[in-house]
Amino acid sequence: MTPDTVGPLSRPVDVMNLPPQGSEVHVAATEEECAALAKDFGLPGIRSLSGDFKLKSSVKGVHVTGTVKADVTQTCVVTLEPFDSVIEEEVEVDFAEPSGMPPEPPTEMHEYEPPDEIVNGQVDLGALTAEFLALGLDPYPRKPGVDFNYRDPADTDDSPFAALGKLKSKE
Repeated sequence: MTPDTVGPLSRPVDVMNLPPQGSEVHVAATEEECAALAKDFGLPGIRSLSGDFKLKSSVKGVHVTGTVKADVTQTCVVTLEPFDSVIEEEVEVDFAEPSGMPPEPPTEMHEYEPPDEIVNGQVDLGALTAEFLALGLDPYPRKPGVDFNYRDPADTDDSPFAALGKLKSKE
């Protein structure tokens, strides 16, 4: 696990010796990491990005819960203007050693979600933070208060055919 393989935000955490009560970890991206992630995600900017996680040992390996929060600038798909928004995503992920992963049960593929891998005794909470930010982004962001009202030009009196329609009705 290297920063090149996981992206610009990497915070490997050793999970092989978690205390019985678990462990709490706070991840905060630096300005440089936010700028790199904004570029990766095609955003005008990320002002802040953080994740608060609780790690607990489980039968499978490690259970991670928490919240990812970000202040981002997105581009409105209607007006093409930048606007600021807040993203908040709940996190719940299981991690397991590759050798300890259960085989996929014989059910529908979409019903089974295998645990993420513990690599070299570590999980990367930075990569997890970036992943849940990506999941929380609206693929078609709309600036608050902006509504997309499509008007078919053929349905209005402004259409070039409206004048023809009036001529026809006079006959």
